[in-house]
Amino acid sequence: MNTPDQTIPEKVASNLFSDDGGELTTNPFPLFAELRSIGPVVPIPFPMEGTDRKGWMVTQLKEAVQILKDHAHFTVDPRSIDGSVPIKQKQNLDKSDESSDSPTFFTGSTMLTVDDPDHRRLRMLVSKAFTPRFIEGLRPRVQEIADELLDQVQDQGEMDLIKDYAFPLPINVISEMLGVPKEDRAQIRIWSNALAHGQGLGKQDEGVKAHMQAFGEYTAKLVAEKRLHPADDLISHMIAIEEEGERLSEEELLSTITLLIFAGHETTSNLIGTGTLMLLDHPNQLEKLKADLSLVPSAVEELLRFNGPATIVGPRYATEDIEIAGQQIKTGDMLLVIPASANRDETQFTDPEELDIARKLNRHLAFGHGIHACLGKPLARLEGDIAFTTLLKRMPNLRLSVPRESITWSFSLNSRSLTALPVAF
Repeated sequence: MNTPDQTIPEKVASNLFSDDGGELTTNPFPLFAELRSIGPVVPIPFPMEGTDRKGWMVTQLKEAVQILKDHAHFTVDPRSIDGSVPIKQKQNLDKSDESSDSPTFFTGSTMLTVDDPDHRRLRMLVSKAFTPRFIEGLRPRVQEIADELLDQVQDQGEMDLIKDYAFPLPINVISEMLGVPKEDRAQIRIWSNALAHGQGLGKQDEGVKAHMQAFGEYTAKLVAEKRLHPADDLISHMIAIEEEGERLSEEELLSTITLLIFAGHETTSNLIGTGTLMLLDHPNQLEKLKADLSLVPSAVEELLRFNGPATIVGPRYATEDIEIAGQQIKTGDMLLVIPASANRDETQFTDPEELDIARKLNRHLAFGHGIHACLGKPLARLEGDIAFTTLLKRMPNLRLSVPRESITWSFSLNSRSLTALPVAF
């Protein structure tokens, strides 16, 4: 059982919250294994910024699932804890002098930042576009996009898999669903990279605020154009809902659209890029997959477990005192669930440090858990299935075209991704 003195060692904490390109960037998994050996819930050795409340790292699967699904004792919105002011009113009170900026999912209200009933209301507005049945209907178009991208590089014999395939595949799919013009997608990647890797707990890189503001202004302009010229796309559908009345505010509309644009491609791009490198790093698994492409759906789940896109999920805050794994969690304490650690929990998986594309127990936390689990997971799975199947069918001799040690990563506490992946075929 955990005891309160089992705090994360200073060295481990320093590595965990640094962004210096060190061991956490190149290979964080030994560090996560060290965290699990300390305990399933361990205190961070410094208080939350600006408060005397504690922070905790949740490292093992059982406790991670417990916290993510327990919406009675944990919230994503710390402003709602005392219950003295309704969430909607709190959001207005908490706005700074930057309230004139167009909101994004970082600055406005989305399904990520509120709990029920607001969460259910916001999620229901777009959930029909992400049901497994609807997403399966996109398969022919996703396949077409994958083939078009590989057609462009097939005769070259080489490509940067990130730039030429892993990024454009999901951004084109979600953009077509939403109605984002093709000519805007390169700029969206710039904003997305800045937001994905320039922010973390208590830090924001120089220039991120400007990117965030530009992204918000772009969304506002896009919505204004859709109001004048509605089309058969998800943004036009959401505008129509907003104009019906109380179901969606302008701030919620703009925030949710930026969230869908960003989340609709960022994690899937990382899955395709990182997953391809993991297969290249495990040639026996790669050969097994090429010999039987019916294993691709299983392989996608294993790649998500083994080295998924999300390092942490959004912080949870205790709404009342509670004991978990022997630790006394106080009201207002912050808990950081680390799916990248929980997905390699030795108590839950056989040989968790091994990549096994035929693994039978495919549960993992790559998409989160509970009501805030990733809405787009059916789309991510479909895109992963098509991306890997098409790539390995058309380029069975796929291999790195640079030394393995030259591959570089981008890291934030939120996610870890490849900056480029030069391959030959």
